[in-house]
Amino acid sequence: MRDIRVVGDPVLRTSADPVTEFDRDLRRLIDEMFDAMYAAQGVGLAGPQIGVSKRIFVYDCSKRKGHVINPVLTIDDDAAVMEEEGCLSIPGKDSGTPVYASTPRAAGVTVRGLDRLGRPIQIKARGMLARCFQHETDHLDGMLYVDRLAKDAARRVLLQAR
Repeated sequence: MRDIRVVGDPVLRTSADPVTEFDRDLRRLIDEMFDAMYAAQGVGLAGPQIGVSKRIFVYDCSKRKGHVINPVLTIDDDAAVMEEEGCLSIPGKDSGTPVYASTPRAAGVTVRGLDRLGRPIQIKARGMLARCFQHETDHLDGMLYVDRLAKDAARRVLLQAR
């Protein structure tokens, strides 16, 4: 089982590299990512969160489950939706569970990318799934959800984190 990297690990602040090989190792990585996500009781997980600087994420959110390789996210509805958001890579000092904060995200998105065999995929999303896609795509660009918060709110989250 791969460990979840936590805030402070440089891999979380580095843009991930595109996936170029669609082979057995990639399929194994996807399975390992799902295992790590479920073990941590998450709804999404990006490659950098397990120390793999590759542009890939997995999700199991809003009754949808899958993975996206080399995702490109476009905003379909930029109305800001404020909802509680947490991250497996920002666990609380005391509980080890994610620290949550009200975070703005776009109401609707489309993600385009590839599946494990290199075939194109496109998924339109709203609500929690749209939030998940934005959160995981941010990870691939070296961003954490606290980067989308006001400075005082981000500071409060980081003070509660490990």
